[in-house]
Amino acid sequence: MRKVAVAALSVVLSRRLAAAVLLGAMPAVAQTADAPVAAETRLSDAAIRRLLVQRVDVDKQAAGIVVGVIDAKGRRVVAHGVRDGADPRPVDGATLFEIGSVTKAFTGLLLADMVRRGEVRLDEPVVALLPAGSVAPERNGKAITLIDLATHTSGLPRLADNMPMADPLNPYADYGPDLLDAFLRSHTLTRDIGVTYEYSNLGVGLLGWALGQRAGGDYETVLHKRVLAPLGMSSTAIRLSPALEARFSPGHTAGLAITPHWDLTTLAGAGGLRSSADDLLKLLAAELGYVDTPLRAAMADQLVPRRAVGGDVQVALGWHVAMTPKGEIVSHGGGTMGFQTFVGFDRLTGLGVVVLSNTAGVMGVEDLGLHLLTGGPLKTAPKLKVREAKTLPPAVLDGLTGRYMLAPGAVLTITREDQRMFGQLTGQPRIEIFAEGPTAFFTRVVDAQLTFTIGADGRASSVTLHQNGQNTPAPRLP
Repeated sequence: MRKVAVAALSVVLSRRLAAAVLLGAMPAVAQTADAPVAAETRLSDAAIRRLLVQRVDVDKQAAGIVVGVIDAKGRRVVAHGVRDGADPRPVDGATLFEIGSVTKAFTGLLLADMVRRGEVRLDEPVVALLPAGSVAPERNGKAITLIDLATHTSGLPRLADNMPMADPLNPYADYGPDLLDAFLRSHTLTRDIGVTYEYSNLGVGLLGWALGQRAGGDYETVLHKRVLAPLGMSSTAIRLSPALEARFSPGHTAGLAITPHWDLTTLAGAGGLRSSADDLLKLLAAELGYVDTPLRAAMADQLVPRRAVGGDVQVALGWHVAMTPKGEIVSHGGGTMGFQTFVGFDRLTGLGVVVLSNTAGVMGVEDLGLHLLTGGPLKTAPKLKVREAKTLPPAVLDGLTGRYMLAPGAVLTITREDQRMFGQLTGQPRIEIFAEGPTAFFTRVVDAQLTFTIGADGRASSVTLHQNGQNTPAPRLP
């Protein structure tokens, strides 16, 4: 998996939406263990259950996890855990989870279907799908096209810099079409279009919005009619009916505290769907050819690798495709503030796997999905140092507040409220940070720390993020 500074801190702030990252989800890269466990053994219900017991009860990485498996023999669901410590109802195949960036696979399928119908072209400028009078940034005379958005090569940043986030725990809820339009009018691209892969929730969110406009409806309505209904996915939606709401699990932070559900409106195509293991297995059944579907041709078009990501990974329309010695692994991961998801399948063996967690755990779930799919290695539980928060004088804290450039387009803002300190990355919710010493801070969301460099005037000149073995410096902005 490619690792960049923005993704590193995004994990701190909102564990993947990516991947995420808000919604984040960098491509899942298939791995092969040194001594892989035979598929028959690792895919048995008993073996899967042991993995889930370890991850939930021992490693404390989730309140509940559901795994779905499909192959030529049929479909199976194995689950362990509960909705919440205060709600001991077990999670199961019908439980709904936020699936975050896995939504992008559905947006890519909608795009492929609309191309098949002759309603859009992959090389069509996105501005042509937007309301009359709209504009979109260009670079060197080239316009952003639909394939650029679908393959994360549009040059657009991961997130827009004008997200109000009135509620930091529900950061997308108030991002409306007017704000998207304002961003597109004012933004200047810093990278050539169609050249370099850089994961963009904004880009795929814009794609979903534009496809809805061209089809004469909102994204969810069009997606339901064109994709979800033909696949029989009656438990997948953005706006939930009372019956679906009753099956919707709470989400949890890495510390297993309940966190609010996310609501994506304009950018729903990037990560707004909620779904269940039972429903996602219907998607995989169609992708693997176990059931017939009117979307068969569009699915084949969607899976064609379009542009390079890095190494043996390419990006198709909404899926990442990893070429391995043992097959072609198609997958996508996803996550929000309280959920993590993996969906993947092997086109050669006909095996598909779904993993849904109701917690934004430090370890994630992609390793579980890839282990079941390919025999790849599993993560070991992190050994977290017990850290004690200290109280620092207000004058010391004031010297640390400010804005720090973590990466192009990613500014970390440090603020103080009385004795409490907070950090917020561009486009991400605010999280509290705790002092371990005059220059050392940590977060209780995941295992990550910040170290400030103090100048002669008592003000910080830079801050360094420590996470996942990486040290990412960020200079203070004027």
